Amino acid sequence: MNSFIIAATHSGAGKTTITLGLMSALRKRGMIVQPFKIGPDYIDPGYHKTVCGRPSYNLDTWMMGIDGVQRIFAKTMTNAEVEKMRSIEIQKLGSYEDKKMRKNSTSQPLNLSTSASTIAIIEGVMGLFDGKDGNNEAGSTGHIAKVFKLPVILVIDARSMARSVGALVYGFERFDPDVKVAGVIFNRVGSERHFKMLKEAVESKCRAKILGYIPRDKGINLPERHLGLVMAEEAGAGALWARQEAKLKKIGELIQRFVDVDGLMRLLRLRLAMTGKKAQNDKGVIARTLARSNLNLKSANLKSAIHNPHSTIVKIAVALDNAFCFYYQENLDMLKELGAEIILFSPLRDKKLPENTSGIYLGGGYPELYAKTLEANGEMRSQIKQFADKGLPMYAECGGLMYLGKGLKDLEGGKYEMAGVFPWVSRMLEKRKSLGYREVKAVDSCPFLKKGEKIRGHEYHYSEIDEPPQKIKRGYQLTYNPPIPPLEKGGKGGFEGYLYKNTLASYIHLHFASNPKFAEGFVRACSLCPPY
Repeated sequence: MNSFIIAATHSGAGKTTITLGLMSALRKRGMIVQPFKIGPDYIDPGYHKTVCGRPSYNLDTWMMGIDGVQRIFAKTMTNAEVEKMRSIEIQKLGSYEDKKMRKNSTSQPLNLSTSASTIAIIEGVMGLFDGKDGNNEAGSTGHIAKVFKLPVILVIDARSMARSVGALVYGFERFDPDVKVAGVIFNRVGSERHFKMLKEAVESKCRAKILGYIPRDKGINLPERHLGLVMAEEAGAGALWARQEAKLKKIGELIQRFVDVDGLMRLLRLRLAMTGKKAQNDKGVIARTLARSNLNLKSANLKSAIHNPHSTIVKIAVALDNAFCFYYQENLDMLKELGAEIILFSPLRDKKLPENTSGIYLGGGYPELYAKTLEANGEMRSQIKQFADKGLPMYAECGGLMYLGKGLKDLEGGKYEMAGVFPWVSRMLEKRKSLGYREVKAVDSCPFLKKGEKIRGHEYHYSEIDEPPQKIKRGYQLTYNPPIPPLEKGGKGGFEGYLYKNTLASYIHLHFASNPKFAEGFVRACSLCPPY
């Protein structure tokens, strides 16, 4: 199965732009492109999904461990292989009913002459070797490359650079010999002559193959804001989506024109041959990946662990709109594997919660940008408050925490009423408040995780709240990488995870794969309560 990683020398070099372009180019060739994103990121995966038509999964060796990333990769690629076989079978059918079946299918049309029609493209995080800290590779793109023994395509911002690029690539090739930099793509190149100088400099000293370049073009820059790129989903429809779609199309066209995509595919096939990995039939691939990830056993064990006294499907309402859009796909998948039905709703637009809701999941996002609309939807705010007052399970992260407070203050001084489950007023700041990996340990009051159990995630926000009064219980203790400077009761050894009955709110975005018992505890709590 062909797979490769797109890395860079640093953030802002053009990883996402070139990743999207390659995804588009390979998809146009009839391939099923399965996207992945290294590190704690919600925004890039949204663009991946827009281009590839498939959910993108995060891989992070610090948050979920080596076993966790291997399980997620195996499961996801297995699903992609199943989709490929389904598409091939449908395309081979010829009867009237078969054509009707093909018309109703959502499978992507494939190029049946392509020997490897399923490919994984993994976008890296920051620079190739940036991870947990300066002495540890955990969480880095390089570590993922080593775990899966995958080739790396290095993206270099060549603006204001010529022969020195040779020294740069030379250093990246030798910093960790177990990370194989197989190819290089230059970004923001000034001219054909500029590209020739860059190519000569690298080829004179380095092993990596030059695959091409992208010329300087401000027209392909994707819009940004304080937490990164503007979410792909926010474009919605109309003029904004048309502009976004035009940019993505242009990126794909530039890749087709200036990057040797055929050369990239030959490079991947050569590396597969050199490592002794021979092409095998799809059924064999699926059998092995299922065995490695142990999916059947895992799902059976998870589901059997949940006892539902109400004998109804556990329905978890997940807030998904422009204000709440930060979710790891694997988190949602795990809730489904545990037997929960995910029902999407919008605190911006909907006036009431979905019927028979047993639990609520409020992810992060941009409530500060939509505070006026959230305030105006008093019916939903009231329902959320009633849900919490009844003691029904609710889990909220970052933007969700802000929404559950009494109010929200934006940068212009405007103050807006929120759901009022907790007494705090969140305030937006000009500068970033917190960024980094977090690990927490559950204390005896945590509703979804047993005392002493640990789970990992990350924190990234431009808002703050006053330290809540001590009468509000805390669900867990911070055990790794506190905010800097530490809060009065925060930081390492401090406590977070604010509780009101069965509602847990935190600034930390948890990845359930770092400890599946959290997801299990959440679904169990939902199953023990009568639906709303």
